[in-house]
Amino acid sequence: MLEEKIVASAVDRLAERVRGGVIRPADDGYDAARQLTLPGRDPRPLAIVRPLDTDDVAAAVAVLVGEGVPFAVRGGGHHPAGWSGGDGKVVLDMRAMDGIELDVPGRVATAQGGATTGAYTKAAGEHGLATGFGDTPTVGVAGLTIGGGLGFLSRAHGLTVDNLLGAEVVTADGRAVWTDAEAHPDLFWALRGGGGGLGVITRLRFALRDVPSVYGGMLVLPASPEVLHGVVAAALEAPDELTVIVQTMLAPPLHFFPPELHGKALVFVQGAYLGDEEAGREAFAPLRALARPLADQVQARPYPSLFEEPEGAPPLRLRFATTFRDSWDLATAERVLALVTAPAAGLRAVQLRPLGGAIARVPDDETAYPHRRRRLLVGTVAGGPPTLDQAPTLAWIAEARAALREGDVAFFSFLDAGGATPRDAFPGVWDRLQAVRRAYDPEGVFGAHLAATLD
Repeated sequence: MLEEKIVASAVDRLAERVRGGVIRPADDGYDAARQLTLPGRDPRPLAIVRPLDTDDVAAAVAVLVGEGVPFAVRGGGHHPAGWSGGDGKVVLDMRAMDGIELDVPGRVATAQGGATTGAYTKAAGEHGLATGFGDTPTVGVAGLTIGGGLGFLSRAHGLTVDNLLGAEVVTADGRAVWTDAEAHPDLFWALRGGGGGLGVITRLRFALRDVPSVYGGMLVLPASPEVLHGVVAAALEAPDELTVIVQTMLAPPLHFFPPELHGKALVFVQGAYLGDEEAGREAFAPLRALARPLADQVQARPYPSLFEEPEGAPPLRLRFATTFRDSWDLATAERVLALVTAPAAGLRAVQLRPLGGAIARVPDDETAYPHRRRRLLVGTVAGGPPTLDQAPTLAWIAEARAALREGDVAFFSFLDAGGATPRDAFPGVWDRLQAVRRAYDPEGVFGAHLAATLD
């Protein structure tokens, strides 16, 4: 264990050199500052450092690396494994660096390393523009990008990393390095979907797309093997302009579900068609035809409205595991329904994300994201109140992942439980990624999470 006097000395130096300030465990605001966006974890960092700009980040890295003090970097604080919580480490909390600059005529945006996808999407949406991020507004832009970036525009415009033009990174030696296709191209390759472990991302530059509106929202259908099979099959064959997320679960007793649906097996289809309303209706028609919708909120709408979350949701500690499939048939749909309807305490869900389209048209070696040719991302999700016994939750996640996977691979952004390791998230590129990490971080101060043992 690191000696307390070394930690105390490092924290004092951080307080002197970082203009944004330091929060210590005894300070007011520590308990609020240490909380992650995802509930259920209780990290207790040695201190929380809040840089205001790249110079602050460089100063903090110089102190932490120089003193040998372990640290974690927090953007949105959304990764389910909780790596950014920094339990027993110093947390470099990037959330004060949340600036977003838009070059509307040039169709380019620059975001600081602490910006969130919701804030970025809202700002760009005021001009009818967008960069394809995920589906949750509080996720950090930087963290989502290093995982690849799947979202509502992915089949039409590719992953987030396919729209990244460059980035500024503070490396282990305290340098601020700009990287793009011409400058430090190996670092640029690794940042695009390689899971991080390379430095602190302080700025990102993205291409903006014209997205004046979408035809999208939430469609809720009664769950049966035939309906679930049909939804996913239709989404896999849909035009590239349609991207959906399909989630199957028993409706929990929450106020935004009608009481008559509580406990019923449902198929939730959330997605967007990038185009006009008439074409969108045509794209969604095969989904609507599978069963009479129990709820239909799909309509022409501003793209940022897809990032709005229901109010009043209780805190849930959710655990995740992922895998990929290339085949999809009725027997697999039956397996999914059996898994989510088995008696259990808490929530059980299987999320299916049809891929393809623009995702698959990028050459395999252009970015570090290694799943270009896979057709279907499978997520198994379980949990409940933070006090719920985790053992049954983790056992179900492992069982569900094993029952649905084709190949022992995983998606980095949802890497948490179920038996997968960080290496499983990078088939075919792990060795190349490690070589880039060694070049920019020889002592491995940023990549400790990539050697983590997961539940």
